[in-house]
Amino acid sequence: MIRDKNQYNILIIEDNQGDFTIIDDFLREHILTPVIVRALNYNHALKILSDDDIVFDIILLDLSLPDKSGQDLVTEILRIVPLCPVIILTGYTDIDFSIKSISKGIFDYLLKDELSAIILYKSILYAIERHKIISELRKSEKRSSDLFHLSPQPMLVYDPDSLRFIQVNKAAIEHYGYGNEEFMNMNILDLGIKEDILRSKEIFDRQKGKEDTMHKEKFIHQKKSGYIMEVELFSSPVVINEKKFCSVIVIDVTERNLYEKNVIKAIIKTQEDERYEIGEELHDNVCQLLATSQMSLGMLKASIPSPKMPLFDQCKSYVSSALHEIRNLSHRLAPAFFNDSSLKESLNELFNSFKFEDSPEILLYFDEAINTHDISLDIQLTFYRILQEQLRNIQKYANARLIEIDIIIHKDNLKMKISDDGVGFNVDTVNKGIGLANMKRRTELFAGKFQIESEPGDGCTISIEIPLQETSNLRIQSAPVSFWRH
Repeated sequence: MIRDKNQYNILIIEDNQGDFTIIDDFLREHILTPVIVRALNYNHALKILSDDDIVFDIILLDLSLPDKSGQDLVTEILRIVPLCPVIILTGYTDIDFSIKSISKGIFDYLLKDELSAIILYKSILYAIERHKIISELRKSEKRSSDLFHLSPQPMLVYDPDSLRFIQVNKAAIEHYGYGNEEFMNMNILDLGIKEDILRSKEIFDRQKGKEDTMHKEKFIHQKKSGYIMEVELFSSPVVINEKKFCSVIVIDVTERNLYEKNVIKAIIKTQEDERYEIGEELHDNVCQLLATSQMSLGMLKASIPSPKMPLFDQCKSYVSSALHEIRNLSHRLAPAFFNDSSLKESLNELFNSFKFEDSPEILLYFDEAINTHDISLDIQLTFYRILQEQLRNIQKYANARLIEIDIIIHKDNLKMKISDDGVGFNVDTVNKGIGLANMKRRTELFAGKFQIESEPGDGCTISIEIPLQETSNLRIQSAPVSFWRH
């Protein structure tokens, strides 16, 4: 028979010499060179275990010792050596006690009358391997617990069914300002602002049944102090007591987003300054040169021979067309409201500067209540550029017969909807285009909402909503409808 060549350090706590001899023989039958240490009673075992020079792989424990026995003995041994597997060897056939002992951490409960060499050997091997696995699991759990509780980022664990929190770490408590008990009486929707609750609930509803995958979402959260922040939530599945929960890492991106917005605003301002400069140059210089040339041609008309007159008229027509095109271009580059014109007047200029091959009808609904609000030039320019970009898209791709633009004030929000009855497109494939991305980026600079709806053959609708800083109690008044037909 092949014996196990691994070296095992085994402590046998047994006061009966006969029982010890039998156990010793059983061990040596399957293990080549076991290191066996015997303790005659509890106090003797306590002295041996206090020696740090030897670490035991397994402890074989008799339940009836002269100085301690039964449940007290089991409890004390497990307290003294929590990191070493313990197997009970006894003559008592108390099933309830054996079950209770195993539930407390005993690895096996063997009856001496039924013991054999192979049973003892297998029990020792199983106990040692199980102990290794349990130790690794405990280490893993501790690492996970340390990562959770010591993480500098706010981390929260919630029940995907009720959305209630079951755990939060120290960083979350410090960041949000709520105490641990307060968190335990909250759900993840309670961290959001009222205006964002409906959207947040829809997101978490969509995630139900998909807890096994990772998710990244953006939310607006509010601290206990009332401070509002933009956050990114990274959620992943976690199993606690055989139940699935969601673990969330919160990244506060308020400062980052503010920095990015300031950078984008600076870039847009530089672009607008350059456009305005080019527009002014075209209007004040190039247009003046063309106007002077037009006047000079008029003065030369009397000296032009009749046979050359058609060529003269054609040249004059070209100059006139160039003058008209450059004026339109300068107006598009430098919107009229920079020259103390209203937003509506600037849109007038914009519509007149576009040429559509299919001559669509353009309907504008402009809420006159807008005139009672002090809307910043930056927001006006944002609406102008977005409309300009979408008109350009319609001009190139839509083949539309009708374009409708609605601009209104509603609940202190400035809204614009641009609709056409053109060929439409698949939003999932086109939504990543530069033009649409620029519209969305411009809208979000002012904490606005950008939405696009389109399907092939069903036209396109773009909606923009930007909150205004000032509060107004004025009701929306009826607005006249303007018509342009190209």
